[in-house]
Amino acid sequence: MTDSDAGVTVVDAVDAYLQRKAVGDPDGPGAGTYASNAESILRRWADWLEVEHDVRSLFALEVEHMRSYADELRARADRGEYAASTAGTYYAVVRAFLSWCVRGGILETNPAATDAAESALPTAEERPDSEFWTAGQRRRLETHVRERALEATAEPGDRDERCNRLREYAMVAVLAHSGVRGSELFRVPDDERRTGATWDDVDFYTGTIRVLGKSQRMEDVPLPAPARTPLRRYRVVLDPPSNDWPLFPTRHAPSIARRVREVLAERGHDEARIESLLEERTASRLARDRSIAPPAITTEGARSVLKRLCAAADVDVDGDYLTPRGVGGDGEDGDDYRREATDASPALRASVLERTLAVPEDRPVVIDVDSSTRDDRADDG
Repeated sequence: MTDSDAGVTVVDAVDAYLQRKAVGDPDGPGAGTYASNAESILRRWADWLEVEHDVRSLFALEVEHMRSYADELRARADRGEYAASTAGTYYAVVRAFLSWCVRGGILETNPAATDAAESALPTAEERPDSEFWTAGQRRRLETHVRERALEATAEPGDRDERCNRLREYAMVAVLAHSGVRGSELFRVPDDERRTGATWDDVDFYTGTIRVLGKSQRMEDVPLPAPARTPLRRYRVVLDPPSNDWPLFPTRHAPSIARRVREVLAERGHDEARIESLLEERTASRLARDRSIAPPAITTEGARSVLKRLCAAADVDVDGDYLTPRGVGGDGEDGDDYRREATDASPALRASVLERTLAVPEDRPVVIDVDSSTRDDRADDG
């Protein structure tokens, strides 16, 4: 190995790969879009290599490192932070990058494309049965949250409680009746692109929601009436100050306060003024008054909410609560009913709805939250 070869770092190679993809190359159509989609995955992988294995040089990369990366993805899937399919996608992006290095003569072999490394990856078949919702279980939970929401709406009282119950109803309805995955709907803390869906992403006219799909492209997903109606009712009570407000804001006070401090500082307020404002009212109230969109609830926070609701509705599977997995009728996550988002006219976007099919009553329904954090665990998000 020459001195110049030793100086080729993983980061430098990733930069060259992304630059090449950004302008397009002979690998196929859509290369430019692929670059932006792959960037966050590859940069997190490069950081992980350096932190966990002190690997900076591309030529120091070995099969055992990729085996370790696959083990890391599997561990995250076992903890419920990633779906098995998400872990597979992350690994595939890294493997594709290393294959490009081989084709370009930078590497002799691809350490990721080996049985020894890939055998450590999780598979969809290994997910526990308790992650799957049957139609009957879904109906029981949905009935429970709907009745709670109707009770709060019918009786004048605490607005916050009414909003909270409608929030829970909307959350369950959207997960149960649309093809939206948890990682598309809620915030994934270790993925800067997945910040949670906002009201700007929802088009009630066409009945769709625009999300960052597992393909790493923006996609329009149908919102059938059973999901759309509870979401609309919830919006009326939530009354978000702006469309960049998340559909499901976190209720974790420290997270909201941190966001408020950051935004006020960006707006030119000094620390003393910020603390003075926070002494006068809660962070949540200040965020609303100053139109500072709070963070969305995390996937872990959503999981905590679902756990509590399932316990209250007496819905379980062999003594375990139902984890929130993305609805996919036959386990395919409803991909057949999605389309890549474009700037097309509302009429064209509405055509997505024509492809929406009802889930047969005897088929399992799956609700997917495929990443997590602990930020929202204290108060269910």
